[in-house]
Amino acid sequence: MADVKVLNQIINDDSSLYHGDCVEIAKGIPDNSIHYSIFSPPFASLYTYSDSEHDMGNCRNDGTFMKHFEFLVKELYRITMPGRLVSFHCMNLPTSKSHFGYIGIRDFRGDLIRLFEKYNWIYHSEVVIWKNPVIAMQRTKALGLLHKQLKKDTCLSRQGIPDYLITMRKPGENSERVTKTNESFPVRIWQQWASPIFEIQDSKDDFGIEYAENALKWWFHDYWMDINPSDTLQFRSAREHHDEKHICPLQLGVIKRAIILWTNKHDIVFSPFMGIGSEGYVAIELERRFIGIELKKSYYEQSVKNIKKAFKPTFL
Repeated sequence: MADVKVLNQIINDDSSLYHGDCVEIAKGIPDNSIHYSIFSPPFASLYTYSDSEHDMGNCRNDGTFMKHFEFLVKELYRITMPGRLVSFHCMNLPTSKSHFGYIGIRDFRGDLIRLFEKYNWIYHSEVVIWKNPVIAMQRTKALGLLHKQLKKDTCLSRQGIPDYLITMRKPGENSERVTKTNESFPVRIWQQWASPIFEIQDSKDDFGIEYAENALKWWFHDYWMDINPSDTLQFRSAREHHDEKHICPLQLGVIKRAIILWTNKHDIVFSPFMGIGSEGYVAIELERRFIGIELKKSYYEQSVKNIKKAFKPTFL
């Protein structure tokens, strides 16, 4: 770690942010101490965030990334409490003719799941996060999404590529159960979820969520159609001149749903790829503790600013 100085910023009691290599710093976290982890890892070599040799996104190919990421998967297993969860945000990755010799999609999501399973993680659940294919076409100019391809040859046309929130579980008995109450999960609401017709009067639960509009969509639905892609923390001041100008913070709505569902108040939430601090911001906001690690200095500095702005909610 000669090129990375480890910095530590204490945000509040039992919540800390680290600047450095996530694998090396994770080695200092005690066994079976993390209640829940949520993060968006580098998408192999799709984007380059820094020139550092410690940057997992700074790799030649998917195989090199997986070899590096494997060290983190092992550490995550060690530090996670038995019966508790790790969620990672990902997508399948497009191929290009110039780099791969063909146009298609590679199963990055599946590769990550299989790597976790290799180290005894249980494939627990997943949710599909819908993305607007028109916006994706405008941003990426992907051949399969272009209208002109429909007129040329639809055999190269394809659907958009969604995001996923994949959740893995560490085997064992959960000693600190995450439970809800009849007040926060009313029986009548639960019963109506099972109905083929979803009709619920407008009402709010303990979290301030409107059941009629949101409950079925995001507690147990296998896809989320309502994630706002712009619901992110401020990131522009984290850009640097000499690096690739790509910053893709995870949407706050995704993080909030996962943390409310799978953690208790004061649980420790961990993110090894903290970025600009999205997971930490939501964790602190929801009165959880947080440990975050970020390699890139400008992102780390922005994460400290963002997380310090987190406030205690009035509805928990």
